[in-house]
Amino acid sequence: MPDHQTGDELRRSLRWLGFLALCVGMFMAILDIQVVVTSLAVIQDALGIGADQMSWVQTAYIIAEVIAIPVTGLLLRVLSMRWLFVIAITSFTLTSVGCALSGSFESLLFWRVLQGFAGGVLIPLTFSAVFLLFPNGFEQSLASTIGGVLAVLAPAIGPLVGGWITETYTWHWLFLINVPPGILACAVGLWCLPSAAITLRILKGLDWLSLVAFGAALALLVVGLKEAPAGGWLSSPVILCFAAAVALIAFSVLRPSPAIQFALLKDRALAFGCVFSLLLGFVLFSAVYVMPAFLAFVRLLGPYEIGLVTIVMGLTQLLFAPFTAQLDRYVDARWLTALGFAIFGIGVWMNSGLTVASGYDDVFWPQVVRGAAVVMCILPPIRLAMSHMPKDSVGEASGLFNLSRNIGGVVGIAASDTILFGRTPTHADAIMELLTSDPPAAAQILGITLDELPDADDAMSLIGIMDQIQSAALTTSVNECWIMMTAVCAGAFVLVLFVGPLASARAEKA
Repeated sequence: MPDHQTGDELRRSLRWLGFLALCVGMFMAILDIQVVVTSLAVIQDALGIGADQMSWVQTAYIIAEVIAIPVTGLLLRVLSMRWLFVIAITSFTLTSVGCALSGSFESLLFWRVLQGFAGGVLIPLTFSAVFLLFPNGFEQSLASTIGGVLAVLAPAIGPLVGGWITETYTWHWLFLINVPPGILACAVGLWCLPSAAITLRILKGLDWLSLVAFGAALALLVVGLKEAPAGGWLSSPVILCFAAAVALIAFSVLRPSPAIQFALLKDRALAFGCVFSLLLGFVLFSAVYVMPAFLAFVRLLGPYEIGLVTIVMGLTQLLFAPFTAQLDRYVDARWLTALGFAIFGIGVWMNSGLTVASGYDDVFWPQVVRGAAVVMCILPPIRLAMSHMPKDSVGEASGLFNLSRNIGGVVGIAASDTILFGRTPTHADAIMELLTSDPPAAAQILGITLDELPDADDAMSLIGIMDQIQSAALTTSVNECWIMMTAVCAGAFVLVLFVGPLASARAEKA
């Protein structure tokens, strides 16, 4: 009996070590986006890249990541968890080195595409492992918590890490920091993760046409969402991208045996879980995008300073994660999801009254509220969507679930950009009118005294406060973004009422 117990403990320890290796890979893949985005200007200057090209360094990574996520389930069935992880983490590490050694825009773009694809595999693979490695119960809840917290902690600390690296070392280390943990995670995964025979015969009857069509559709969707805020949602290129994406998705879904198992979405639990995942991606990615934008362009903080402010939400997530993990075992997933979105909605609404003078103290408590709610928006939908899935469908379900969150995030950022780009000039014009019609109100919005307000008819004096007018106008647009996020959270809360009873939503214990 003692020998049997020792063997069980060893197998449990190996499972956890393997899962932690997966978490390291996922954390690196998500962190890489935010770490690099804070230092794009530095890379641009170092490589002599044009400002109009630089955004593609991020877009290329995101497109490749989004394409990789839904095919992870297929790759998992072909290669097994161990070999898929080893190949993905090795590729991610080597392509990180390639990015660091790039000497031109073309070479950096090439390596970023490969890096993004490898990173896109690591994310759903980790969430699949939660249900493949651990039995239903406390261990599964704990693993979900660890994975969920790391998935949202990475973008929260990204500006801090990226800013510190840029200010302390060269831009190359934005990529080279992936090498030591990548090597360690690869070694641990190779030793601890379960392996099965590689079954290449699965690829023999694969509908490659549907796979290529779906990948192209996702790429076109991301490009359209990227271009829409600046070019206009009804501009010809954007409409063409969206129309082509819809047509290719329809073509892929309607194939007799599509490579991606879209039929899984007929399951109500998975379908609702994916919708909640999409809505979470919308508000979470938007919040992580809008807050640094306000701090950078209105408060004029640097990347490292922004990181010190935004880390509050990440630390709160870590603090509340154990409590939420326990709560997830005893509360119906539907009501815990509703509670999470309600609290997150309160957190974003608390930020909707920012002024040009708002600083650390003004954004501290809203971030605490959002941080306390995030894990409640992650764990219950994961349990709702995948806890009842057959083992051979977990990979595909995880891919669809994570794809939904990423698509929601891209849509959320595009919607936020639309408000920031489109509404700010309108608000600036309104402030200019207030200078004449209501000077005290204009002074209050600009954060200056009435005595400091120039004469509305004095053109030269007005030029002197144009920066304040732009900052105030942008702040008003930022507040509208927070209101938009509040509305999405309210919509998610209401949607819970339509879910109905589901076996996967039931608590572990009454």
